[in-house]
Amino acid sequence: MSENKIPYKIYLSETEIPKQWYNLNAVMKIKHDPFLNPATLKPCTADELKEVFCSECVDQELNRKDVYIDIPEEIRDFYKMYRPSPLVRAYCLEKALGTPAKIYYKFEGNNTSGSHKLNSAVAQAYYAKKQGLKSVTTETGAGQWGTALSMACAYFGLDLTVYMVKVSSEQKPHRREVMRTYGAKVVASPSDTTEAGRKILKEFPGTGGSLGCAISEAVEKAVTSDSCRYVLGSVLDHVVLHQSVIGMESKAAMEKYGVSPDMIIGCCGGGSNFGGLIAPFMGEKIQGKNNIDFIGVEPASCPSLTRGRYVYDFCDSAKITPLAKMYTLGCGFMPAANHAGGLRYHGMSPIVSALYNQGYMRAVSVEQTKVFEAAEMFARIEGILPAPESSHAIRVAVDEALKCKETGEEKTILFGLTGTGYFDMSAYKQYNDGTMKDSIPDEASLAQGFSTIPDIPQNK
Repeated sequence: MSENKIPYKIYLSETEIPKQWYNLNAVMKIKHDPFLNPATLKPCTADELKEVFCSECVDQELNRKDVYIDIPEEIRDFYKMYRPSPLVRAYCLEKALGTPAKIYYKFEGNNTSGSHKLNSAVAQAYYAKKQGLKSVTTETGAGQWGTALSMACAYFGLDLTVYMVKVSSEQKPHRREVMRTYGAKVVASPSDTTEAGRKILKEFPGTGGSLGCAISEAVEKAVTSDSCRYVLGSVLDHVVLHQSVIGMESKAAMEKYGVSPDMIIGCCGGGSNFGGLIAPFMGEKIQGKNNIDFIGVEPASCPSLTRGRYVYDFCDSAKITPLAKMYTLGCGFMPAANHAGGLRYHGMSPIVSALYNQGYMRAVSVEQTKVFEAAEMFARIEGILPAPESSHAIRVAVDEALKCKETGEEKTILFGLTGTGYFDMSAYKQYNDGTMKDSIPDEASLAQGFSTIPDIPQNK
C-alpha cells in the first residue's frame, strides 16, 4: 500500500477486539522449566499454586496445549472502555530523525490507569470475583499495576491491599492517591506490618525496597487472610497471556494495511508487556514463518537478562514464593535507590527468559539518563509524555532508526509505548535539573545478589 495511505493512527473497530488470548506456552518447542515447590524441589501442583493465586489463573498458568484461550465476555465488555488501543505511525519522529525506517508504536496509555497493566488487572479481578473471593493483595513498583488493579477491583467490588515499593511511594505520591481514590489500601514496602517486611527492614535498614520485597509482603498477607488471593502484575505466564491482547491487536492493525515489522522492541521489567506485544509474532517465528528481530530493553541498573544468571530463583526477597527458572540477579538484589526509571524487578518472565536462552530474541540494557533523553525528545516530537519504563523501548527504537539512517535500510520498527508518564514528574525533574545519575551495579554488587540464589541441585 502507498505510504501516504497509512494513517497516523490505525484503529480497529470495537468488534475487532480479540476474542481470544494467544498462549505462547503452547507454541514454544522447548517449554520453560516448571515452578518448583521450595520445600520439596518438585514441580508445583495446581493445588499448591491455588493456595496463593486465583484458580482460573492457575489453570491458565499451567496450560501448555491451547494456543488460543477464550476471553470471557465480561472481560471483553470492560476492554471496550479503552480498547482497541491505537497503533500509531510515528511520522513526526521519522522526519526528525531523518531515517528511512518506518516507525510504529502501540500506545497502551489510553486509559485512566495510564498503562497496559489494566489488560491483566481486569482479568485477574474478574476471576477472583467469579471464584467468590472477597479481597486480593498485590505489589506495585512505579504504581501502574497498583493503579490498574485498584480500578478493576473497584469495578468488581473487591477489597485490595497494595504493597508499593517504598522509594516509588515517596517519589510518586499522586499515583498512590489514585489507588486510594479507587478504594485500595496502600502500604509502603518494606513495612512493619508483615513478618517478611520486618525481616527485610532488619537486614537492610533504610532500604528503598524492591519488587521482590513487596511481593513477599503481598503473598504473606494473602495466605494469612480469609477469602483472599495474591494477584501479580507481571512475570507469570498467565499475565503474559492476558497481555497478548496487545500483540493480537498490533498484528491485526498492521495486516489491515499490509505492513510487516522487521523489528519489535519492548521494555522488559518482569516481561509481561514485552511478552504480550511479541506473542503472536513470536509464535510465527518459532514456526518458521518470519525472521523478526525481537529486542527486550532493560535498565542498566537492573540488568537481569544481560548480566543475570539463568537459574532457579525465588520470585520474592523473603524466599516464600515458588522457585522459577529465569534470568535473575538474585532475589536479594536491591536496585540503587536513585534509579528512577522503573523496571526494578530482580528476575524475568520464565517465558521471556526461555525465548532469550533459546536465541529467539536479544536483549540490551540502557542507562537511565539516555532513557530520559529519548523520553523528552519523544514528548516534544510526538506529543505524548511517555512513562519512564516505556522510554527504554523508545531509546532503542531511536537508536535502531538512526542505524537505518547510516546504512540506508528501510526497516519497519514496532515498539510498545506501554503508558504515560504524568505521575513520574519527580523523575523527569531529576533529569531536567541535571541531578539524575546513572547507577550501574559493579561486579561486587552483582555477586552479593547472586549469593542469594538458592544452592539447589537444579542450579548445579
